[in-house]
Amino acid sequence: MVETINILKASLQAGKDFLCPSHEGGAEPEVPRAPPVLVPIRSLGENHRARIATHLLALESQDRYLRFGFTASDAQVQRYVDSLNFERDEIFGIYNRRLELIAMAHLARACDDELKSCAEFGVSVSKASRGRGYGARLFDRAVMHARNDGVSCLFIHVLSENTAMLKIASNAGALVERDGPESQAHVYLDPATLDTRVSEMVNEQMAQADYRIKVQVKQFWDVLADVQALRRDVQESQKITPK
Repeated sequence: MVETINILKASLQAGKDFLCPSHEGGAEPEVPRAPPVLVPIRSLGENHRARIATHLLALESQDRYLRFGFTASDAQVQRYVDSLNFERDEIFGIYNRRLELIAMAHLARACDDELKSCAEFGVSVSKASRGRGYGARLFDRAVMHARNDGVSCLFIHVLSENTAMLKIASNAGALVERDGPESQAHVYLDPATLDTRVSEMVNEQMAQADYRIKVQVKQFWDVLADVQALRRDVQESQKITPK
């Protein structure tokens, strides 16, 4: 279960971040920072499909190759997004304060009833957001949900050169089997407990609250930017108005 002190630290850091306006043009300067104490990870539904597409389509060719096992074209990525079943599967995401989806995980349930206790995990992280442990955090979140949803075996099918994903699997105690360019990892999960159920509920509620705050803060900065732009236009018009 998330410790209270971690929640307080995360809230303080979030407050500091929200007080800073987002940079125009999307990209923010890279500033070295310690990994966040708590990363709000929320479940994604049908209304997030467009942002999922934006996130995946922004991946470079090599990143698509590692995520899907082949260099997926834009059309193939879009077909994957269109095929996501939010009722059967679980999709998790991490948003930045500009409401950009910077990392996501897909916990896909088996369609065969005989394999209903099995699921497959896949993850992607935006290039600018790597090195912060988001992939591992998403894996932990997916494992928690999988246990609570009756999954006993989690599969990870990746290319052997995807060392980042293999490291996450190995750290979780997965059995990794390599077969040339491809690798198959599987983790046997413990049954759900009261702690895992309460932890998932708390984590989801915090992530939902975090998202609502980000929406409100972004709206505030957008309005403020519009007001400042209007003020500059008025000032410029006054400079060129003949006396």
